[in-house]
Amino acid sequence: MKFVKIIFIASLVSLMGIAVLEAQTPLRGMSFNGATGLYTLPTGRIGWESGGNLGFDLGFHVLNRETRGQNYIPKMSFSLFRMVELSAALDIRPNNVTDFIGGIKLQLPNTRTAIALGFNFQTLNLSDSPHASHSTSANQFYIAMTYAGNVFDMPAETTIFIGKTFVFNRPDSNIDFGMGFDIVLLPSWFDGIVRWITDFSNFSYSHGTSYSVYSRGVINTGVRIDIVRVIPGLQNLKFLLDFVITDAFDTRRNFAFGFVFGLPVI
Repeated sequence: MKFVKIIFIASLVSLMGIAVLEAQTPLRGMSFNGATGLYTLPTGRIGWESGGNLGFDLGFHVLNRETRGQNYIPKMSFSLFRMVELSAALDIRPNNVTDFIGGIKLQLPNTRTAIALGFNFQTLNLSDSPHASHSTSANQFYIAMTYAGNVFDMPAETTIFIGKTFVFNRPDSNIDFGMGFDIVLLPSWFDGIVRWITDFSNFSYSHGTSYSVYSRGVINTGVRIDIVRVIPGLQNLKFLLDFVITDAFDTRRNFAFGFVFGLPVI
C-alpha cells in the first residue's frame, strides 16, 4: 500500500509539472542489468539513437548489500541501426555466485514519446560455488515509455514501465510496474552536467538478487554526472558516473556507484 501511494503522488507531481520541451538531450545511461535506463528500470530509449548505425557502451556498477558484501556488475550493450539494443551483464554476487542477464530492446519509430518493447533473460546461479542454489532461469517481457517535460521547472524525462516476469517452474501472478524520472538538476548552476535520477518499482533489476525483497516497492534515487559534456571535442562520447541510494525509503537502504563509457563505432 505504501508503494501504491508513492506511485500515485509521483504521478501527480509529474502531471502537474510537465510541459513539452523543444530540446532535451537524454544521457542514455545504463540500468543495473545493462539495458539503457535509470537504475532498475529500462527506458523507452536505446544507447545510441543518433551518431551512427552502431554504438557501443561498457558499464560497471557496484551494489552494497548490507553486511553480506557487494554485487559487482560488469555489462555491455550494442545499439544497432538506431532502433535495436542488445545488452549483457554478469551479476557477481557475494560468495562468487554469478547470474547472467541478457536483453534485447526494440525502439518503435520515435515520436515525442519514446516507446520500446523489451525482453530480458536471466540464467541464475551459474557458478559452482557451494553457496549457489540450483541453476534456474527467469524471463521478463516489457514495454517502456519515456516522454519529455518539466518537473519543478527543470527539464526532465518521465518513464513508465509495465512488464511480466516468468520464472522457470515457479508460478507468479504479479505484474511488473515501475515509474521513474531523469531530471536535469538545477541547470543554471550545473550547466546540465548533473542529473537527478529516481525510479520506483515492484521488482528488482534481476530475479536472482535484490538489494530489497522481491515484489516489494523499491525506490532508488541518486545523481548521474555527465563527465564529457563540457570537454571540447568529446561531446560525441559518453562517460557517466552514478551515485545511488538503493531502497531509499526503507531501513534496508544502501548505496551503489558505477560508470558507463560509450562511443559510436560506425
